Parts: sequence; C-alpha cells; structure tokens
Amino acid sequence: MRRAFRIPLAVLLWLLVVAGLAAVVVPHFLDRIYYRGPESGHFDGARFFNPDGEDTARLPGGGSRFGFFRNYVTGEDGRPEWPERVATPRAKPPARVDGEAMLVTWIGHATVLIQTQGLNILTDPIWAETAGPFGFGPARVTRPGVALADLPRIDLIVVSHNHYDHMDLPTLKTLWARDRPAIVTSLGNDAILRSAGVEATALDWGASVPVRPGIAVHVTRNHHWGSRWFADRNRALWSSFVVRLPGGNIFFAGDTGYGDGRWPAEATALGLVRLAIIPIGAFRFVPGQMGTGSHIGPIEAVKVHEGLGSPVSLPIHWGTFRLSFEAFDTPPRMLSALMRCTGNDSARFAPRVIGRPFDVPPVGQAPARRAASTPEQCAERPEVQALE
Repeated sequence: MRRAFRIPLAVLLWLLVVAGLAAVVVPHFLDRIYYRGPESGHFDGARFFNPDGEDTARLPGGGSRFGFFRNYVTGEDGRPEWPERVATPRAKPPARVDGEAMLVTWIGHATVLIQTQGLNILTDPIWAETAGPFGFGPARVTRPGVALADLPRIDLIVVSHNHYDHMDLPTLKTLWARDRPAIVTSLGNDAILRSAGVEATALDWGASVPVRPGIAVHVTRNHHWGSRWFADRNRALWSSFVVRLPGGNIFFAGDTGYGDGRWPAEATALGLVRLAIIPIGAFRFVPGQMGTGSHIGPIEAVKVHEGLGSPVSLPIHWGTFRLSFEAFDTPPRMLSALMRCTGNDSARFAPRVIGRPFDVPPVGQAPARRAASTPEQCAERPEVQALE
C-alpha cells in the first residue's frame, strides 16, 4: 500500500522538478540573445522596435493566437484554394554579366538573382521545400526558378531578417561552403548564421560596407519584426538594402509593412534607383483585408514604387509559399489594376514569371504620371474589390 503511494508521489515530484527546470532552462534556450549593444532610436537595450510606431505585434487578422494558428494549420477559414504545384520555367543564368548591363532572375518568394558589373548578387535565398523549423511550415508551391546546382558563383548575399522564409540556413550553408560569398545582414542575424557555420557582416540601419571600388551595400530602414522561436521576438534587427552601383542602385525592400512610409525616400537619398525589389503578397489574413502592419500589399507597394522614383520594380513575395488568405494570383492582378488606375507606367512595375530572366535598362527619367486616382481610391473600384 505504502509502495503504491510512493510511486505516484515520486512521479509527481519528478514532474515538479522537470517543470521547475523547464521554467528556468527552456526560456533561456528559446529566448536567445543575438545582439548586445548600446540603446538607440530602434533598440531599447534588449530588443529592437520600429521607431515609426509598433503595429506588428498584433495578429494580422485579429482574434486569438489559438484561433489564428488553428485556422492557419487547418485552412478552415474560408480561404480561396491554391494550386498544389505550379509549373514554371527554369533558367540557367550565365556565369557573369559584365559592365552596366543588368540581368535579373526571380527565383521565387524573396529570392532574386541580380547579375551586373561582374557581380552575382542574391537576396534572401531559400531553396527549401517548406518555410519553417524542422521541416514544418508552409509548403513550396512553385519550384525555384533556378536549380541550386545551376546557380552561378555568388559574390554577395543580403539577408533581410531571420524569419524562416527569408533566412534559410541549409541554403545559406550550401552557398557559403561552395562560394564563400560576402553576406550582409542587420544586427544580431550574424549570430544565428554563425551558429550554422556561416560568416556574415551585420550592420545597423544607416551603415554600409564596401564590396569593391565604387560598389557598396547600405543597410536601410524598413518596417517589420524578427523571430525564429516563440520567445526571441525582435532580438535581431530587420532591414532593407541599397546596393550602390555605377549606373544606378538596387533597392531590396526585404519583408516589410508600410509604417510611416518615409523609408523609400531614405533609400533614394543614396542615389537613383535602377531596380527596386518590392513585396506585394501576404497582405490579407481575413476577407477584404488590404494590408497589415508586417506586410505591404499592392496598394502600399505602388506607393513605395512611386516613392523610389518609379524605377523598374520587381514584385516579389507572392506565389511561392502560402502565407496568408488571398488567392494565388490576387497580388499580381491587383497590382496591375492599381498601376493602370493610378496612371503609372504599368511596364515599370509589372508581374514577372519565376525562372524567366529579364534585362533592366539603364537609368532614365521616369515617365510622367498622368493625373489619376490614388492607390486607395483605386482599391475601391469593383474590379479590385472583387479579387479574393
């Protein structure tokens, strides 16, 4: 009898010990310190924040976290159907593109190959089949537009932040082992990369690093957040980038909400933008939603394009991983409708095909925009409202 009593008591005590250890050990394991440094206008000494107002912490569709994740996992929220797999071309890029010619290949999601000035530049590379930890997460719908084995030697990689669909450690490890590229990211993300054996230069907003004479990477502000675990939120910084080049700059917005909308002007202060890479997808988490604090949709993407001086712009962050509520092709269809309605030159910010390279012309004077409606006014039109 006494023995029978001791066994459950011992189990209970053991569970209490494990729970106590978990309360002490697990948070430290999950809440990793990626960066230590002085406080600034976007770092409070422990975590980074958006200085233009913090609107990225609340759930994009409202409601409870349990409901959000349940709907996300089950898909039982009335979301439009997506195709299981999308066939795309597959490019075999040249080894190099010299001089001021610029060849661009959208590989998928936020991964873009830019070839110019004898440099091969890659943004947020991900070749994984799922975007999440331990193989869990949204599944890839569209295969990469360039096979990893067909990718030319990479000289420069920029990594905007530490979310799994933008910082894919297996891909980065493969590229680092193969090519030893220069990798530039924002504060704290270098610690995560280093834990995977990948070396990177981490900079604060406003800082820059030379690549070669006349070419440099500037880390610039955007509006987002970072985390790889449940408890390490905003321990590392997020960013956009300007690659300064002879003949016009490259701007990569990374993953971003709109915030105060002033950060495109901060990028153009570094010089004329020849190519802009701007996200347009994952903006709808409930029916009819047109934007969230964490992501811009087509409405705000058009405003970013205009704020950058209406360069040649590549819409990204749609059609590869299902991250939100909108239909597969809603982002590009909405973008095209808004560009026409606002009087912009639709060819300057047009949907592109994954795996189909295109040439970017030299910087020229942006075409005058005819007087027309604002993106917000255009979004009220029936043809835009009808898009799922």
